[in-house]
Amino acid sequence: MRAKQVTVGFGWPIAAIAAAMMVSGWSAPSAAQEDTGKKRTADVVYVATPHDVVSKMLEIAKVGKDDVVYDLGCGDGRFIVTAAKKTGCKGRGYDLDPARVAESKENAKKAKVESRVEIFQQDIFEVDLTPASVITLYLLPRLNQRLIPQLEKMKPGTRIVCHDFEIPGIKAERILKLTSREDGVDHRILFYTIPLTREEP
Repeated sequence: MRAKQVTVGFGWPIAAIAAAMMVSGWSAPSAAQEDTGKKRTADVVYVATPHDVVSKMLEIAKVGKDDVVYDLGCGDGRFIVTAAKKTGCKGRGYDLDPARVAESKENAKKAKVESRVEIFQQDIFEVDLTPASVITLYLLPRLNQRLIPQLEKMKPGTRIVCHDFEIPGIKAERILKLTSREDGVDHRILFYTIPLTREEP
């Protein structure tokens, strides 16, 4: 029997919130880490995006063979591995957790796309995003918001597709709701393009 989905006051499923809080080994830095400039480490459990949600996100972003897809907080690499396998595009994944980095590289090798997929153990807030034509995100809103200065440096027409959580203060061009056949949970997919459109105050 499938467990009943429970939502909190602002309408997001608890399962989705829990997943996003644990996604890709990311957690918000503590005040001490921010004040001292100490590099953050992955200290939470990775929760993967369902494969059917991954496929829909790549479809919405219209990923093609000439694209370069960056996955920020790549986990097991399924976004860029799937994109490279389906379309022939190039991909780069970034994660702080060395176990996830190793897993991503192994998954790229198994899928025979390792020549087109690169994985890096690196802080996403230190990554130059300008070479990408597509960005995929499954991070909490406040982390998405911290990426805005990097995103705004990207070339016009760059696509950004987010799983479940918005970029605060930025107007999404499209929001799709999808019930995954894999986990039975309702998911949101949010689509943006560069230049970003600020929400009205």
